[in-house]
Amino acid sequence: MPLTLTTDNFDAEVLQSDTPVLVDFWATWCGPCKAIAPLLDKAATQYDGKLVIGKLDVDKQMALARKYKVRNIPSLLLFKGGEVVHTHVGTLNQSKLDAMVGPHIG
Repeated sequence: MPLTLTTDNFDAEVLQSDTPVLVDFWATWCGPCKAIAPLLDKAATQYDGKLVIGKLDVDKQMALARKYKVRNIPSLLLFKGGEVVHTHVGTLNQSKLDAMVGPHIG
């Protein structure tokens, strides 16, 4: 199950994580965000122990969305060692998700 991210836990759960973290910047009204949610739920199980999946509601966490210059959603930012190492904007399928995270979870 993806982790709910907020300003209160973002530093500890994402920036200080020893495991790579894929952050889904989304909103409840966003159709494409809802479309990729099952894929991300599955990935949370598939990559358990190798990758953390986190969801950040841009309407509730505007400061973090602005900090990472998220202008379109869904935006997926992959963090490793506290830094953004890959960004994907828009929907994606399993093979694109695997290609995005694969090199970083070795």
